[in-house]
Amino acid sequence: MSEDETASADGEAQDDDGVPEIDIDAVDEGVLYALQRDARNVTTEEIAREVNVSASTVRNRIDKLEGAGVIESYQPQVNYERAGFPLCVMFVCTIAPDSRATVAQSVLDVTGVTDVTEMITSEHNLYIEVVATSTRDLTRITGELNEHGLQVHSSEIITNHYSQPWGHFEYQDG
Repeated sequence: MSEDETASADGEAQDDDGVPEIDIDAVDEGVLYALQRDARNVTTEEIAREVNVSASTVRNRIDKLEGAGVIESYQPQVNYERAGFPLCVMFVCTIAPDSRATVAQSVLDVTGVTDVTEMITSEHNLYIEVVATSTRDLTRITGELNEHGLQVHSSEIITNHYSQPWGHFEYQDG
């Protein structure tokens, strides 16, 4: 057991946050791949057929992956423009590395901020997505971000967002 791990009462290894560490096998990878493709519309029975196990095994694996913090959440991908909010903007910012995590959490309280991504680099180390209702609202958001000590390098209007499941998790039998 490494120095970053502890043991729970049942002897299971845990990380610094007390979350059980798990080994991911091919079935877990197949479950993750299916959930990344479309967690909302796939059933445990469909996943079970894909990865050649029972539906109850899939449910148990999902519970295990959630409990270990591998699966953190299930969120809808919202098309804000279709919902009537055409100003979806990405702010590229810099903040001192020692305050990056604290500021990243605090800017989530700014009305309009929908997503904050921390980057490991010292420059351009926070990417903040916002949805604004008007240019006046966008100006307010920009001002509030500046109040958090952020240096805003650019603000870019997001037109589309594309994603796909990480191919490594695609189920490979055998």
